[in-house]
Parts: sequence; structure tokens; C-alpha cells
Amino acid sequence: MQKALIIIGFISIVIGLSWPWLLKIPLGRLPGDIVINRPGFKLYIPVTTMVLVSLLLSFLAWIFRK
Repeated sequence: MQKALIIIGFISIVIGLSWPWLLKIPLGRLPGDIVINRPGFKLYIPVTTMVLVSLLLSFLAWIFRK
């Protein structure tokens, strides 16, 4: 448990320090993300972004399990 908390804390610090550069990554604006704009209504469904995030998290979980 201690090791997991230390890793989560370290990852949080790295993400926090690199936030200005992470905003430039086009996640959320990828082809396949669905955006519906109508007057008074906006619907955003990030399909492609969530698939990529899921693949990345699955890969990281697979690496840490070994």
C-alpha cells in the first residue's frame, strides 16, 4: 500500500509540473470524438480519447503487474 501511494503521489507531482505542456496535447480534439453544437446545447462525447486513455492505462497496469 505504501509503494502504491508513493507512486500515485509521484505521478501527481509530475503531471502537475508538466501541466502547461500537457494542455498542448490534442486529447479531447481527436478524430472520432463527437461534438454536437446547437443553440443553447452542447454535447461532447470523447470516444477516441477514452479509447486511447483506456489502452494507456491497461498497458501501464500490465507493466506494473510484471
